[in-house]
Amino acid sequence: MFPQNQWYVAAWAEEVGRKPLGRFILNEPIVLFRRQDGTAVALEDRCAHRRLPLSLGWLVGDTIQCQYHGLIYDCEGRCVSVPAQPNIPPKARVRAYPLVERHGCLWIWMGDAALADDRSIPDIHWADDPDWGVMRDRYTVKCHYQYLHDNLLDLSHLAFVHSKFTGNQAVADCTDVETRRDGDRVWIERWMIDVPAPKTYSDVYDFGANVDRWQIVEFIPPGVFRLQSGCAVTGTGARNGDRSQGIELRNNHGITPETDRTTHFFFSIATNFAAHDKVKQSIYFP
Repeated sequence: MFPQNQWYVAAWAEEVGRKPLGRFILNEPIVLFRRQDGTAVALEDRCAHRRLPLSLGWLVGDTIQCQYHGLIYDCEGRCVSVPAQPNIPPKARVRAYPLVERHGCLWIWMGDAALADDRSIPDIHWADDPDWGVMRDRYTVKCHYQYLHDNLLDLSHLAFVHSKFTGNQAVADCTDVETRRDGDRVWIERWMIDVPAPKTYSDVYDFGANVDRWQIVEFIPPGVFRLQSGCAVTGTGARNGDRSQGIELRNNHGITPETDRTTHFFFSIATNFAAHDKVKQSIYFP
């Protein structure tokens, strides 16, 4: 049902601490927590004994204890203690998943652990770039994950869904759109030349004129989108790479199936303006 041998965003780094966090990913129950040294761990979220979610239990040092009958598991998923029973069955264990913390995310590998190579984790460093103003969050969306792919690959909907913020008539009228494929990645580039700035942009920057506006979407299957957007005063060279007379946004989206009918939507927005102005940043979400 889902591509397995891939990296998926399991959580933002700040979501996971010393309290176990239960989360379904690709229809599988996962428990996330941190060791005492801060290293994040991902285990199957069901005790090998009676299948109670381990996320209902608690941490004991660098182990997690089931709330039902007190079995304790280490960070490799091995049962290391059974109350009132000195002999521990060798098959008493839960699955441990490769987990890597990078760019403010916890990336999980749901397939064959022997194939997990962290060099293939997409670069979304804008999600925690200290030189940009960054906000990030997560929604649970009640749809199959590929519907979110459709949504992000076709940004023409901004003209209508986000008409009070980043959308305006220029988006709906745009025909300057290029789609290309590079290996397993898909790029969609949209330019709107000499058009009025949308409210989101004009609220944070006084252009004093029409703008040249861009939306560049990069899709990295199965679930990462990198978006570049912004606008600059018309005729100042934005399309040729000079975007100094305007504003830029870098969006990163992690689309992680929760089940076959629900999806984790991780998103971050980085701006090169108002780095510490959370009020200005909040206008992106009605």
